Amino acid sequence: MDLGIAGKTALVAASTGGLGLAVARALAAEGVRVAIVGRRRDRAKEIVEELQAAYGTGSLGATGFDAVAIEADLTTPEGIESAVQQTVADLGPIDILVLNGPGPKPGAAATLSSDDIGAAFDLLVKPHHSLVSHVLPGMRKRRWGRILAIGSSGVTAPLPNLAVSNTGRAALAGYLKTLAAEVALDEVTVNLLLPGRIATDRVAQLDHAAAKRRGTTLEDIQLESRKTIPARRYGEPGEFGAAAAFLCSAPASYITGVALRCDGGLIRSL
Repeated sequence: MDLGIAGKTALVAASTGGLGLAVARALAAEGVRVAIVGRRRDRAKEIVEELQAAYGTGSLGATGFDAVAIEADLTTPEGIESAVQQTVADLGPIDILVLNGPGPKPGAAATLSSDDIGAAFDLLVKPHHSLVSHVLPGMRKRRWGRILAIGSSGVTAPLPNLAVSNTGRAALAGYLKTLAAEVALDEVTVNLLLPGRIATDRVAQLDHAAAKRRGTTLEDIQLESRKTIPARRYGEPGEFGAAAAFLCSAPASYITGVALRCDGGLIRSL
C-alpha cells in the first residue's frame, strides 16, 4: 500500500529511543521528513545519520526525505517552542505530530499524593496540549494533518501499580477525543495508538521493578507476563511503528478519534 506521505514533515516527540524511535523509523521508511526530538543530542544525531544513510538516497531520497536532530526538553514551554521552530525551519511546516513522552513512576492509587496527581498532568497532558496548540493552526489552514498520541493500554483497562500513568493518559485521551471531532472538517485526524507489552527499555524497567518488588527473577516476571498475552510474546517495536505509520497515512484519512490497541490481544474487551 502506498501510504501517500512521502515528503511530509513529522515531529516525533521523545524519539531518541523506545516507541518514539520505532515510529520515527517507520515514517522515515515512507519518505517522511522526520525531526528526531529528545534530550540526548548525541543519540539524536546518531539516529539522523542512520536514517539518512538508509533513506536519504535512491527513490525515497528523490521525494525530499531528510531528518534533523533536535535537542529539547518537551516538558518545558521553551523546549516545545524551540523544537517546533527548528523543525519548521529545517524541514518545513509540520504535517504529522507524534505525541510521546516518558512514563511516570509506578505506584498504587491508594498511595497517590497531590504531587503525584499534578505530575500526571504535568508529564502527560500539558506538554502534549502545548505541542498541539503550536502545530494545529497550520494543519487546519493547509487542510491536512495527522496528530497521533502514543498512549498505553491503561487507557482502556487501567494497569496495576501504574496509577499516575493511568490518570494522566486517560485525561489526555479525553482531550484528544474531543479535539478529533472539532477538527475533522479541516481534514486533520487525531488518534491514539495504545501499546501493550512492547519490548522496549521502558517495559524492561517495569519488569525489573516488578521482580524487585516481588522478590523474584526477571525471567519469571516476563514468563508470567507473556502468559497473559494471547500472542504469548512481547510485541516488536517495528510492529508498533508500522501501525503508527498507517494511522498517519493518506489512506487513513477517515479514521479519527480512535484509540487503536497494538497489544497482541492483551486487553480482552473490543
